[in-house]
Amino acid sequence: MHANQQTPIAFLGMGLMGTRMASRLLQAGYTVAVWNRSQHACEALIQQGATQLELNKIAEYPVILICLADDQAVQSVFDQIRPYLKAEQVIVDFSSLSVTVTQQVAQFAQQQQVTWIDSPVSGGTIGAEQGTLVIFAGGDAHTIQALEPIYKVLSQRVTRMGETGTGHATKICNQLIVAANSTLIAEAVALASQAGVDTNLLAPALAGGFADSKPFQILAPRMATHTFEPVQWKVQTLSKDLNNALKLAQKLNLEIPVAQKALLQLQGHQENGFAEKDLATIIQYIEQ
Repeated sequence: MHANQQTPIAFLGMGLMGTRMASRLLQAGYTVAVWNRSQHACEALIQQGATQLELNKIAEYPVILICLADDQAVQSVFDQIRPYLKAEQVIVDFSSLSVTVTQQVAQFAQQQQVTWIDSPVSGGTIGAEQGTLVIFAGGDAHTIQALEPIYKVLSQRVTRMGETGTGHATKICNQLIVAANSTLIAEAVALASQAGVDTNLLAPALAGGFADSKPFQILAPRMATHTFEPVQWKVQTLSKDLNNALKLAQKLNLEIPVAQKALLQLQGHQENGFAEKDLATIIQYIEQ
């Protein structure tokens, strides 16, 4: 299998990331059929030239891209498409999953001679819009290479991290840093505010220093001004990813106490009704 513009693509999961990624593929001239559990999420893409995917016709698409919420969603959708899959299809999973579930689903796919490539992404909605995501791939090296034309439309870099599951293990480590960092950024902004600092100046003042990072430049100004729209990262997404990190660490008998503390803060915030809200709202949990 060598992907090119003539390769029909099925794309399942039109959330914050999926819609933007599918849109880029359409703009690049690919034929894309889209599916989402709630169909209205596909409407804007159909207006852009996508077609509505019928799951029972998924065998017509050599490449299947999925970008779903969590382990449960991926398992559920895979169970729905499994009867219709055919040998030599490739499933590329952009979701953020646990390593265990990835390996299980990849094994089921292999039984039908379908190749599963875990390809979680980092770069948020802005990266998805601009095609500047970074991708951590796990699975067959030749297949990952053959997918390069598709990856190129969506990302600035793809790194093969190893066998199946290693892409997701890398993403879990990435999210551990982002999520724990976000709670620290909120604490720093709250502390600066209480100390009489003009918090609008934090991002430009710290730019280029050791405390600087992309999350800091995105989150600190939003936290300083309490600007929480549009949603860029959902609290529940980061909470789920941190939980996956703790599960993996537990399985490997590794203590990660900082991640554990950050998870408790995110879960507490989520329980206060902020699950679907932007990650920057964690400042309100710290300030309360």
